Amino acid sequence: MAVDPRQVVAGFLTISMFAMLGNMIKRDHFDSIEVINACVPLFPMIIQETSVVQFDALKAEEKSVTQVSTESSPELKPCWAKPVPKEIEQSKGFITFSLTGGPEHHISQVTDAVVIARYLGAILVIPDIRGNEVGQRRNFEDMYDADNFTASLTGVIEVVRELPAEVTTENPAVIRVPNRVSEDFIKNNIQPVFQTKSYLRLATFFPSINLKASGKPNTDLDSTACLAMFGSLVMKQEILEVVDRMVERLKTISRNTGSQFIAVDIRVDVLEKKSCREKSNGRKPCYTAVEIRDFLRKVGFNADNTIYLTETWWHESLNPLKEVFPKTYTKDDLIPAEKKGHFLQSGGAELQRALDFQICSKSDVFVPAISGLFYGNVAGKRITLGRTQILVPSQVPSSSPTASNFFSPYVSKRNHVAYSCFC
Repeated sequence: MAVDPRQVVAGFLTISMFAMLGNMIKRDHFDSIEVINACVPLFPMIIQETSVVQFDALKAEEKSVTQVSTESSPELKPCWAKPVPKEIEQSKGFITFSLTGGPEHHISQVTDAVVIARYLGAILVIPDIRGNEVGQRRNFEDMYDADNFTASLTGVIEVVRELPAEVTTENPAVIRVPNRVSEDFIKNNIQPVFQTKSYLRLATFFPSINLKASGKPNTDLDSTACLAMFGSLVMKQEILEVVDRMVERLKTISRNTGSQFIAVDIRVDVLEKKSCREKSNGRKPCYTAVEIRDFLRKVGFNADNTIYLTETWWHESLNPLKEVFPKTYTKDDLIPAEKKGHFLQSGGAELQRALDFQICSKSDVFVPAISGLFYGNVAGKRITLGRTQILVPSQVPSSSPTASNFFSPYVSKRNHVAYSCFC
């Protein structure tokens, strides 16, 4: 019996529509997973195998490289006005703190310290950078442009490079500060201490990852937070030059096949320490290499796509991803040979995360396999640059929807704090 081709096409489209609708209802976003301490690796791994039947069926359907729209959104402009300079008056005291973790933590730590200094009228001391192990310490200038940091905050707060000698002999009052500190918290918990002990040391902690928008900046502290978060920290030139060379290699490989380059934040040490099992609310805090492989294939990417992984060296658990996407690379594969000793040495985790942060901000597409602050702050950076192609992994039905069905809710709902600071 002859089959009308139009019936076949109609049937296929109907099935696809139901599959896409089901996915939109069930998709599991993970932009608000709570964490105990964001300075420690957050999420771990349970390898989940996919069936051979599903794998083979998907392979038969794969035809061409998916192209997520790379038309950049217009680069946004700041919505905030630079905080009005305060009258110069005698210093009320000093605030010190250290940067810990990677750049994703540094952004939040700097923002809280600047907001507190502004509220209290205190002098902020440029922080040092502490590593994960006791005794590991870097100067601020080892990662960031100190002159830009100071200049960006001129008229907002006073910034000095070090404490006066007479103050270094004192012991500071140490205060734990929740990320995105509120004016009420400063008024009730920090100001009373500062009035009696004008030398504070701050330690930011992360009771949850909260980078959601809170409306346009309408107070002095809102504008201060926007400036600190998006305008004060600039990587030092050496790091940016290495990033540019690595990104150019990735883009050259992509241009040769007419495809896009995808940055995937996936770290084996994180996945091995925690459970990636689905939570009771249907969300997952992380995805394994096998799951990322399946996700990318099901939304239409294929072997021609170039992939950058934030893992520093190759690990055998990543093999399933490379078997399907052979143009998959780590920092060890891409970093210029003369820079490996400096960036990939033991104890260089902060520098490695600096490379990851910049590359993930510049890629054609960003896929966070791990929920948390890195995903959130990279998303913020990309939003301000108009690079909104951020795909959040999810369990994809066998009938593949398009990649655009998985855009990050930070973008699709415009609920990232970047949309509060930029228009």
